[in-house]
Amino acid sequence: MPPRAPKPPPQFVAGPNPPRPRNTFVAVDFETADRGADSACAVGLVRVENWQIVHREVRLLRPPRRWIQFSFLHGITWDHVKDQPTFAEAWPELSRVFEGTDSLAAHNAGFDRSVLNACCRAAGVEPPDLPFQCTMRIARRVWGIYPTKLPNVCAHLGLPLRHHDAGSDAEACARIMIEAFRCLTR
Repeated sequence: MPPRAPKPPPQFVAGPNPPRPRNTFVAVDFETADRGADSACAVGLVRVENWQIVHREVRLLRPPRRWIQFSFLHGITWDHVKDQPTFAEAWPELSRVFEGTDSLAAHNAGFDRSVLNACCRAAGVEPPDLPFQCTMRIARRVWGIYPTKLPNVCAHLGLPLRHHDAGSDAEACARIMIEAFRCLTR
């Protein structure tokens, strides 16, 4: 009997089923200045290839309005961002992180997707045409975690977190995806 060909690696797919692995994704986290989805004042991007973190990018961004309503959450004030690039100015460099990826991941993905889309719209650029994986939903499906706020999931998995720090939140999201992949492929 001839040897069997190796199975191709499974792929993550968007949708209601638990995730299946894919090779490359970017975990995204935005901090916003106010209730406007276009008010990103920080972004964290963590690129994962073959289930390894290969790149981290954290940027402060100057939001379109001067008043920063959520400083009490993330600690970012106008003085921190007044001399930083706007999303539109930072986008050419940030967009390179997304090149060649299969999907994006975020904890409570609807929020980060809406911020990314609003910021891209305001900047006059197309957002990445990639599906979003939601690590909040993944944590519920894979480990049955409730509540599933990012600190809850990180505590359950023993992951470090400085909540509402865009870089730390994005890295935690990436690590949740990696742990879900490991759990599902054991």
